Amino acid sequence: MTPKTQGYLYLALAMALVGSTVVASKVIAAGLPPFTATALRLALALPCFVLLMRRAGVSLPRPDRRDGLLLLVQATAGSVGYTTLLVAGLTLTSAADGGVIVGTLPVVSAAVAILVLGERPRPSVLAAIALAAGGVLAITLQPGGDGQRSALGNVLIVGAVICEGLFILLNKRLRREIPPLAQSTVMTGLGLLVALVPAVLEQPWTASFDAATAWAIVYYALVPTVGGYLLWYAGAARVSGAEAALFTAVAPVAAVTLAFSVLGEPIGLNQALGVGLVLVAVFSLAARKTG
Repeated sequence: MTPKTQGYLYLALAMALVGSTVVASKVIAAGLPPFTATALRLALALPCFVLLMRRAGVSLPRPDRRDGLLLLVQATAGSVGYTTLLVAGLTLTSAADGGVIVGTLPVVSAAVAILVLGERPRPSVLAAIALAAGGVLAITLQPGGDGQRSALGNVLIVGAVICEGLFILLNKRLRREIPPLAQSTVMTGLGLLVALVPAVLEQPWTASFDAATAWAIVYYALVPTVGGYLLWYAGAARVSGAEAALFTAVAPVAAVTLAFSVLGEPIGLNQALGVGLVLVAVFSLAARKTG
């Protein structure tokens, strides 16, 4: 197997794990409040990142005040905002719908850059944003909506994706580049600090959850969070940035497939149309980067 083929395999697995977080979050949402779930996930992942840093000989960064504030906002948006809104949204909507929305992340990140940084959008980017929006509308406006397909749940998941888009955007504003492993550790630690107080306010000691919820937390913390990090950066080191961007399209496909196979959720025409529009949007955005 060539290094590039290995890179493709690692990236595909990493994005499949990202898709699986939607299913894990759906299971978690049935048993734990969102901030409690987020704090537990980060508390389990943090020691793993610390051990990985020690093995790699990577030290923690010493940012100035401006970068330190940016890191705190990043952690609040990416480590806490994304997970809490995702878990909260999945108490109201299906994992299949959530997977389609999560797949819009590359396009949402481009939209955030336009709105927040004032970047001038190219027609191709605007077309990708329109396609992704069409994919979200296809599942949000489907007929017969019930508790599993709540528009409010979809809006919360859109908010989660926007939080992750802000995380990506703010990372580009740091004055000093931080090694990925060190940054992942910092984001996990800061996110845990941010999530602790609202988690306590949720009174988690009064919650009753089953073994499936507990295993879903452990899975989310160790496999997609830590394992996904290792796979993504191992793959990205072997291929170009444009090629890596293409593999983000695996996430919504994996999420919808797992929602059907693991949770037994029905996949209708609206979900298929939504996935199709999101995939076209992601591929068109990646093609623009290649060109």
